[in-house]
Amino acid sequence: MSAAWKQRREGGGPLAVRALYTVTRLGGRRLARSLLWPVAAYFMLRRRAERRDSLAYLARALGRPAGWRDVLRHIHTFSCTVLDRVFLLSEDTRGFDVTATGLDGLHAQLAPGRGVLLFGSHLGSFEVLRVLARQRPEFQVRVVLDKGHSPAVTQLLEALDPAMAANIIDAGQDGPTIVLEIQRATQAGAMVALLVDRVQPGEPSVSVPFLGAPAAFPVAPWLIAAVLKVPVTLAFGLYRGGARYDLVFESFSDGLSIPRRERATAVPALIGCYATRLEHFVRNAPFNWFNFYDFWEQGSRPSNLDGAVAHDGPPATPGGAAGAGAGDALGIGRATGA
Repeated sequence: MSAAWKQRREGGGPLAVRALYTVTRLGGRRLARSLLWPVAAYFMLRRRAERRDSLAYLARALGRPAGWRDVLRHIHTFSCTVLDRVFLLSEDTRGFDVTATGLDGLHAQLAPGRGVLLFGSHLGSFEVLRVLARQRPEFQVRVVLDKGHSPAVTQLLEALDPAMAANIIDAGQDGPTIVLEIQRATQAGAMVALLVDRVQPGEPSVSVPFLGAPAAFPVAPWLIAAVLKVPVTLAFGLYRGGARYDLVFESFSDGLSIPRRERATAVPALIGCYATRLEHFVRNAPFNWFNFYDFWEQGSRPSNLDGAVAHDGPPATPGGAAGAGAGDALGIGRATGA
């Protein structure tokens, strides 16, 4: 099942992360980028599972059989975005060319002083949102992130940007705590960013068409939006090669208000609409897709929406929710983290 991505070991470790940081800071971006092709080739040869899944995904996205050159480019694109995190989070953005579209719609949603949920994905670079935060410093950006998933990288990013680290909502907490933190942040007018394309083990999900076959997407982020009744904007940070990024925002909803009895039909429809927009951008930038596992393996696993939300008021712990941990509200646990 696709949730098996959680059990796959990370590429590299603390030593590799420190080496990347050292080379980047001492030699600069140009020197570090020159090392990425051999690094990408090494991981392509060593990581058989990721190589296999990349080939399968690229065949869907490109509409033709994919080859090893395609896989190498896929992994290299991922490596470039990882490297650029060091500069984006240390605010050393000289030389980057970032084009932002959809900001007027996002600012309009924020204008009344209410918060917004930014729904992102493992497509491109989510860190390029830092550019937005610098353009409009009066708006706070908080990111829901599983700190325990990649501790070495998390420690480095916290060292690079302590202010951002202080604004992280740790997805490793219990469900009620996560939802209440998101609620407080949006009530204070913050933008809360979540990645909404990976299903955690045991998490409620819905299967919808995506790149030609059913794929499972998590239910919890959409239930959070429905319960909190805040606007939802889709966010994509697409890497275009070199130092170029396209930061795209699409207003998805001005505030979901779905009665509990209607969520079993309304939430799958919303996820289907989201998957359609995600597919559009995946086909636009196919080598930006960084879910290196069998995204379609789950097929049409059933979901349990009725057990995922206790009532229409503030989020609470349901008695029989199929969550990432016992008693997790909305079944989220680590569900909304990176």
